[in-house]
Amino acid sequence: MERHQYFNQFHNISEEEYFLLTEKLKVKNFKKGDFITVPGQVQRDLFFVKKGVQMSYFDSENKTHVIAFTYAPNLCAIPESFSFQVPSKYYLTCISDSELEYISYVDLQKVFAKSQNIERLFRRITEAVLAGMINRHIELHSMSIEERYVIFCQRSPHLLQLVPHKYIASYLGIDATNFSKLFNRVKF
Repeated sequence: MERHQYFNQFHNISEEEYFLLTEKLKVKNFKKGDFITVPGQVQRDLFFVKKGVQMSYFDSENKTHVIAFTYAPNLCAIPESFSFQVPSKYYLTCISDSELEYISYVDLQKVFAKSQNIERLFRRITEAVLAGMINRHIELHSMSIEERYVIFCQRSPHLLQLVPHKYIASYLGIDATNFSKLFNRVKF
């Protein structure tokens, strides 16, 4: 999906506004395993995924707890670190080689000052992210492991081939052994 179409799913912006937003974008390439943001670091840039898969997570009690996966055409960031310019509490890393375009926090604020419509676009994207987080929280606490697995496969089936299953199991709150059983039994 072309990025302008992606943005228009949330809020329509004109070609001129799209250019205003994207003219400052720079490209950065990351290798598989590279960190984009680490705990204690302030995320100064907002990334637009062109290629690859990224993962946000934290470690606790010798376990990796996956928060989210990002891939094209989505945005990629530690939202609270970028939005409030505070140190991150968790990691953002590349699961595969990734090509990301980015805009700095300062430049994005300048774009917002020039276009209320772009600011509205980002508010709508933020609202969608919040709604998604709430739905995920409900899924984790009210659905069986099989229901969570099925919803994930419907939403992001391509990740089954791109992401190590231990990370998907962590994201779904499923033990790796149970995930393996579901993967072998429930087909899409």
